[in-house]
Amino acid sequence: MPKEVVSEAARRRRKPNKAGVVLSERLYIETALRMLHEHGRDGLTVRRLGAALGADPSSLYRYFRGTDDLLLAVGDELVGRALRGWEATGDWRHDLRDLGLRIHSAYLAHPQAAILTASRVSGRANEIAVDEAVIGVLRTAGLPDPEAVRIYQAFIDQALAFAALDAAALALPHSARAADEAVWQATYARLPAGTHPHIAATAPRLIARMKNSAYPTALDMLLDSAAVALARADAEGADAEGAGPREGGS
Repeated sequence: MPKEVVSEAARRRRKPNKAGVVLSERLYIETALRMLHEHGRDGLTVRRLGAALGADPSSLYRYFRGTDDLLLAVGDELVGRALRGWEATGDWRHDLRDLGLRIHSAYLAHPQAAILTASRVSGRANEIAVDEAVIGVLRTAGLPDPEAVRIYQAFIDQALAFAALDAAALALPHSARAADEAVWQATYARLPAGTHPHIAATAPRLIARMKNSAYPTALDMLLDSAAVALARADAEGADAEGAGPREGGS
């Protein structure tokens, strides 16, 4: 049975431990990010965290229910870093594009953590703040609630899905990543037009594009779709306003 997390007030200790370290929730999160970067998921254990902080392994349970709860906090930290410095300008497309790219970049800065957290739902403060921001931008732009929720889901899932996909590639050993990239030159660039005319015709462009993430392109396509939905909502609103009440009743 997981141990109960100590209340916030009870765990506010500012005295250093024997290693001279003042433990805190934030310190555990930052240490977990570093350990994931250096050792991957297998390196993130209660024992190793304790050793890295010069603390008894059980100290973790003053702040988290276990390593999975810590991972949720790590994911929320990445979302928070994406949101840091972002402000809505009133230009809905600019605001969502900027936020989407920030989310993607924040996760790619920590590939190992991204792989483990991009698919999770933490219900923590930063996650909620991003959700509120995205839905707020869409509703303020004039989208009806059903459309705002539909596009919000696609926006968030797209950002996190590409973050996980691209992070998985970055997390590969350098030799494996180089081997994957070499396949484009060694195989696709040499396919004959007689058997693969479309690949042969586009091979140089295809190879050049596959070096980069498709997320910015996919994001723009999603925003194009949102613009169409917004124009449709505006037109329907104008039609309804123009029709007005019929004279003499129904």
